[in-house]
Parts: sequence; structure tokens; C-alpha cells
Amino acid sequence: MSRALRPAERERFDALVEEVLAALPQSVHEMLEESPLIVDDFAPRALIRDVGLDPGEDDLCGLHSGFALTQRSVSQSGEVPDQIQIFRRGIIDAAGGWDPGEDEEGPYGGPDAVREQIRITILHEIGHHFGLDEDDLERLGYA
Repeated sequence: MSRALRPAERERFDALVEEVLAALPQSVHEMLEESPLIVDDFAPRALIRDVGLDPGEDDLCGLHSGFALTQRSVSQSGEVPDQIQIFRRGIIDAAGGWDPGEDEEGPYGGPDAVREQIRITILHEIGHHFGLDEDDLERLGYA
């Protein structure tokens, strides 16, 4: 199971989230007022299974819960609002970790890589909110 982050590591991550959010356009902030952004240390194993991944091998960076704007109807009024979750551990791991390094594939990790993975993850989940699928998001560079 993924481990929780230490308080200092959590604060470091959350400061990067604030930097990323500050750089996003006002229209994104308005959308986040309707679909709150929740930051957790890691996705529970059951959630990873529910989305069709193997919790022993895979982790999640983020998740959009609810109905995309393109799929909403009046019959859904009164339901729990949409939300966007991002997961610190999955993002840090996807970025290559806090410490920068280099291997045969090139550079990886470091605070800049974590910041960029946060940005990509937030925009990826916002894309789902607007009805984009994984292929659409990959073409836009947010996969």
C-alpha cells in the first residue's frame, strides 16, 4: 500500500499546487469553484481497482468524479457535485521523484518535474470535466 507523506513533504507538494493554480487562467479557477480540487496523499487500493488498474502495479495521479458537462441532464440535479482529486504520491512517482536524476532516457524527477506533473494532472482531470476522453487528452499533451 502507498505510504502517507511526511508533513514536510506534503507542505512542499502543496506549495507547488498553489504555484500551479496561481498560474492557471481565471476560467479554470471559476470551474474549480463548481468542482472542488481535493488533494490526498494517495488513492485507496479499492479506488485503483475500481478504475481498472492493478493496485500492486499502478497508482493514480488524479481522478474526476461526477458527470462531464457533456453528459449532464436535469435528472442529475441534487446529486453529489463533481470533484477533482489529485494524489500526491502518484504524481511524485510519475514525475520521477523529488530528486533529479538522469538515465538512458534522459532527465527525470526534481521539483520542476513534480510541478509539471501537477499541472498536467489538474488539466487532465479538468478535461474529463468538460467531456474529453483519454485520446483527446493525449492529443493535447495531458495524458
